[in-house]
Amino acid sequence: MNLAYVVIIVAVFIFLNGIRIVRPTHRGLIERLGKYNRFAMPGFHWIIPLIEKIYPVNVTEQMVDAEPQEIITNDNLNAKVDAQVYFKVNSDEESVKSSQYNVFSYQYQIVNLARTTLRNIIGTLTLKSANSERGKINAELHNTLKSETASWGLEIVRTELKEIDPPKDVQETMNKVVKAENEKISAIDYATATETAADGQKRAEIKKAEGIKQANILRAEGEAEAIKLVNEAAEHYFVGNAQVLRKLEAVEKSLMNNAKVVIPSNTELVNVIGELAGVLPLKREEKQGK
Repeated sequence: MNLAYVVIIVAVFIFLNGIRIVRPTHRGLIERLGKYNRFAMPGFHWIIPLIEKIYPVNVTEQMVDAEPQEIITNDNLNAKVDAQVYFKVNSDEESVKSSQYNVFSYQYQIVNLARTTLRNIIGTLTLKSANSERGKINAELHNTLKSETASWGLEIVRTELKEIDPPKDVQETMNKVVKAENEKISAIDYATATETAADGQKRAEIKKAEGIKQANILRAEGEAEAIKLVNEAAEHYFVGNAQVLRKLEAVEKSLMNNAKVVIPSNTELVNVIGELAGVLPLKREEKQGK
């Protein structure tokens, strides 16, 4: 009975010691006596202790930093360059096997490959073009890593050029140039705004002058029209009466001194005075039957 208990205990220990759980983010490679035996999907697995061993492989997206390095550009400047590489191991069995059996430490290999590729790319560019063509550098780095790691069972998701920093003295000079350019643009903008304001004020003054001019024209036209109407009335009522008017003026002056003036009854002046007074002169009665 004691032996049976021992056997059971040993069996339970071996069973428990052989339990392996693979997470959904991983895949497993099970080796037996150092040789690949089977592929482990996420879930429960049991291996023979001391004989089999499981190697979990992360299949989620990962990132490695290429680490800053100084690269001599085509214009002989030492630029400090850094980049990041995003990748993942494909989740199928062959890709997982390739990531473990075709390359030693693929993270380390990706970092060194990225650093070498960056030196080759940026070494052919000037510092200015390297800063302005980041998209091109990222594309070339991505394509190179993708082709070089094709047999590793990896997918290069994307690459990001993190920084391209020039030497300190060059950076200070570039900052001064940028500052001068910004001040120039500000001065041009201020001058443009001032010119625009002046043009607006000029147009306003022109509009104001045009308004005054138009008002004077309208006022002059009104006065001319009034004079025209007076002239027309004068021509209508006083044509041919100039001599009569002169006579009336003489009568007015005489009456001012209470002088007696004898006016013949058959003259036009009597008719004029009568019309002004509202009295019509009496006509002489013709003598009946001479």
